[in-house]
Amino acid sequence: MAASKNPKKAKSKKTKEAGAEAKKLSALDAAAKVLAETSQPKACKELIEAMAQKGYWSSPGGKTPASTLYSGITKEIATKGKESRFTKTDRGRFART
Repeated sequence: MAASKNPKKAKSKKTKEAGAEAKKLSALDAAAKVLAETSQPKACKELIEAMAQKGYWSSPGGKTPASTLYSGITKEIATKGKESRFTKTDRGRFART
């Protein structure tokens, strides 16, 4: 029996290089970057729009990206506490720490 090659492991050199160059930010990283560039707190919907406009991150087709981002930010605040990149300034509004 001949061993078959796994197509997932056999990537070309160009594919590996392109993946390293075009590393996408996560939604949380992109939100932190947008908030660092602005001095005003923003709502998650505003963050999603700014992230897409600047090309940092766009939703891969989810129906509620703002809700998902809100959940991720509040989870980071709860788990990391003072070490979190975000702070809640008002109901539904966040700023960069």
